[in-house]
Amino acid sequence: MTEGTQRLDQWLWHARFFKTRGLATRLVASGQVRVDGVKVSKPSLALRPGMTLTFAQARRIRVIRVVALATRRGPAPEAQALYDDLSPEDQNSGSENPRYEGKGRPTGRDRRRMDLSLPDPLD
Repeated sequence: MTEGTQRLDQWLWHARFFKTRGLATRLVASGQVRVDGVKVSKPSLALRPGMTLTFAQARRIRVIRVVALATRRGPAPEAQALYDDLSPEDQNSGSENPRYEGKGRPTGRDRRRMDLSLPDPLD
């Protein structure tokens, strides 16, 4: 590894995107990470500041620009200084259902109507 570079899987772990380095390695090896728009499958890819990473994380698509390389897996504020988050903000989190008005738990009839997107004849 040359000066000014770091392994991709190691950087993802140091920046606290994954709980273990093994998880980061597995994601990269499966080809689910893009570096500057190109799919990569080598966890040992030499990462440099200025590169852009795109990967899925917890039902979100993350777009990250590398600002600095890490020397250790430090606390969260230190890890957040390693990157700029360019992810789109309008992604639905998946935990909320925007179609239901929040009147308690929907009935079976309500769920079928939401799934089929039919208008409620009682309205």
